[in-house]
Amino acid sequence: MQQPGSIAMTDDLVAAFPHQLASDVRAVLAVMPAARIAPVSPFSVYVGDEAVAIPYRIHQDELPDDVVRDLTGVQQAILHCLYSRHSDGLVRQRHLEQIASSDEPWAVPFVVQLAGEYVLEILESIQHGLSDLPFKGSVQRLTYGDFIARNPGFFARTERRVVSYWSCYYRWKFPVFGTYPGCHLLELLRAAAIDRTGRAWPRHTPLD
Repeated sequence: MQQPGSIAMTDDLVAAFPHQLASDVRAVLAVMPAARIAPVSPFSVYVGDEAVAIPYRIHQDELPDDVVRDLTGVQQAILHCLYSRHSDGLVRQRHLEQIASSDEPWAVPFVVQLAGEYVLEILESIQHGLSDLPFKGSVQRLTYGDFIARNPGFFARTERRVVSYWSCYYRWKFPVFGTYPGCHLLELLRAAAIDRTGRAWPRHTPLD
């Protein structure tokens, strides 16, 4: 449970979601264990017209299943978003798998941020969850396209991170960037941005 001294930390995590969700976020934080370490290095993006500040990492222990089941559907999705920022990669993947197929605009930055991290299995989980992304007119494609259109700098940084992690960790397995799962995912996200804006989208990755 949150301790009285955790008020500032709670406010930091409430800021990771649009204002309309504040009461639901606080309900989730009320049942989460106190953090051993404060949230690390928030990154700012726009969800719709509202700026949010999402932590790069959190350090709370996971909740028992029965506590999670007592939350509403929206609150469970908020919890999974927060734990997708956990310091343990296996925890991140477990919770990502619960939100990767969500069409909620406020879940999108949590998923896209993970696309720019180093765990190959997480990339594969994202692709599995975004099964509607290849299809023009799907809610998923429209939602992700809108997010990227509003956050071009964030998406450019994500592209560069994908290339960097491929080059550092996976080039031996995928000698050509075009064969790397992260490349395929970026191409789908870029296509969604093109659909949303009706114009060519800058590329920050190798052509093959």
